[in-house]
Amino acid sequence: MSASVAPERSPRQITGRMVLACLVGFFGIILAMNVVLIRVAVSSFGGVETESSYKAGLAFKSDVAAAQAQDARHWAVEATFQKEGGETGITVTARDASARPLVGLSTIARLSHPTDRRRDIALDLSETGPGRFQGLASAAHGQWDLVIELAREGETVFRSKSRVAL
Repeated sequence: MSASVAPERSPRQITGRMVLACLVGFFGIILAMNVVLIRVAVSSFGGVETESSYKAGLAFKSDVAAAQAQDARHWAVEATFQKEGGETGITVTARDASARPLVGLSTIARLSHPTDRRRDIALDLSETGPGRFQGLASAAHGQWDLVIELAREGETVFRSKSRVAL
């Protein structure tokens, strides 16, 4: 009986072509993954907080003056949420410094998603009584920014932005 012995293979030599192929392959994979990750990041980013930082900078002084005027009024504006089936009921109450309901105001409100502007929800609030506005929103559970603006004769007299959990 003769035993067959497999011939020993000599170790593969490292050549210049093999090193070049490995380097090109390595950096090709890195480049391909960067392209994929950049594409996903750009296509999934909903936008920035400020469209133009230059225009925001120009409006800064008027924004500060509006905030100081708002603070001087000492208004109390509160929002409450109630679950109503698959939707969320929102009630906003607005009172002056003497705790009297504010009348003659129009309301603009929205639930703003903190990371994706495309998910923002405009709220249609109607005045149900003096200083009381109500509406419904169908927003997903999670963190949202509630933005409330009260206007009188076309001029915004109150603006707030609060983080809420639904």
